Amino acid sequence: MLVARTFATAGEILPRDPDHDYDAPAPGSYSLPVVKVAPDGALLDSNGKSLSLRDLTHGRVTVLSFIYTRCAAPKACPYATGVLSQLHRASEDDNALAKNLRLVSLSFDPEYDTPQRLAVYSEGVHEEKTGCEWRFATAKSRAELESILDAYGQAVDKRQNPADPQGPLYHILRVFLIDREGRIRNIYSSGTLDPRLVLADVKTLLLEEAKLSKQ
Repeated sequence: MLVARTFATAGEILPRDPDHDYDAPAPGSYSLPVVKVAPDGALLDSNGKSLSLRDLTHGRVTVLSFIYTRCAAPKACPYATGVLSQLHRASEDDNALAKNLRLVSLSFDPEYDTPQRLAVYSEGVHEEKTGCEWRFATAKSRAELESILDAYGQAVDKRQNPADPQGPLYHILRVFLIDREGRIRNIYSSGTLDPRLVLADVKTLLLEEAKLSKQ
């Protein structure tokens, strides 16, 4: 929680950093091909309400991050949550982002990350009530979780030492950009999850929508 909180209050999106030492592309100066349709699955949100993953991947441009709240690996869940927090901060002063962007943090640790724990976690990383929608959810069951992870190619394994200081689960960081129609348009790893790039990609999809609507 403390690590994620550090990112969440980091301030505005920086122009560049040592890990992403390049100029971000201009939104709309490139295109993002469709990777595949975003898979569905049964979820519980942080209020304990049943919903489908499809409900969170349609209707808005969505940035979907797989996390678990016990993760303390610096370049994994805390970093991903920090990036989403920066995107949320950007949406607070951008009406188009506030209305058209959705952030989703989906836990793959349902036994520990109950809806109640996710609600507390969400309050710790997301204090502002303005800006875009940010949803927190987990799988309804272990079987549903495995189905979702397999469909998204999200690898998760238990560490040999459950008391590992980085957390009991090992996973590959994967964050998905999904368009309003529920199609995956980009997949970010720890090396490419740059908030400037994600923001440019989101705006590129919004510009694409505006262009298509005029045709």
